[in-house]
Amino acid sequence: VIDGLIDNHTRKDRIHSTDTHGYTEQIFATSHLLGISFAPRLANIGQEQIYGFSTKATYRKKGYAIVPSRTINQRVILKHWDDILRFIATIQTRHTSASQLFKRLSSYALDHPLYRALKEFGRIIKSQFILTYYDDVVLRQRIQKQLNRVELANKFSDAVFFDNDRAFQTGSLEQQEMATACKVLIQNAIVLWNYLKLSEIVINTRNIDKRAQLIESIRRGSVLTWSHVNLKGEYDFLHKTSRKNYFDMTSIRSLSVH
Repeated sequence: VIDGLIDNHTRKDRIHSTDTHGYTEQIFATSHLLGISFAPRLANIGQEQIYGFSTKATYRKKGYAIVPSRTINQRVILKHWDDILRFIATIQTRHTSASQLFKRLSSYALDHPLYRALKEFGRIIKSQFILTYYDDVVLRQRIQKQLNRVELANKFSDAVFFDNDRAFQTGSLEQQEMATACKVLIQNAIVLWNYLKLSEIVINTRNIDKRAQLIESIRRGSVLTWSHVNLKGEYDFLHKTSRKNYFDMTSIRSLSVH
């Protein structure tokens, strides 16, 4: 999760969602310190533990409807705070990937001081997230929308790479990488065609109000659609295309300026 967020230079969103399988308290801690809001869709979120800085009795006396499961161990966080900051700086400066650092931590016993400190700090962020999630319907909708896009992207990938039960037909790493690159190339070609076609439709929509509605629909929707594409057969990447332009690129470029 963290590697993907650090290496993504195109998306500017500072909120990232995954399903439950992508969540750990250490990820909550690390993403928070990297300036990214980690917002997973947790299964059985009502059964998740939340943590506080005081005992249950303290919150019950205040009349809180929701009380923490236990208190945060502030001592372990403060004791290893400098280690946590070095850990984050190493990731931020890309001296080592987060996955390599977490792999090294997980190779030790689970009572490794930095592991425990990260986990304890992550419990604070996770507790804040769970309480916000319950109270903020817009956040819940945003998380669901983001995950719907991820699921759509996975379906798109499966639609393109459909043969042989979506398994590689060769064991060679080089050939597997070539097959993956071809799949991505086909996906990008479909997305590009979709964008060009939608741009052409916008250009040919003369009514200003209808054009505005169309642009808003495109903005809210997704270009990951492939039902209009025949994905069966063979692809020849060496075949020279016709010099005749299918789309009016001059008009499309002028549209992007506006």
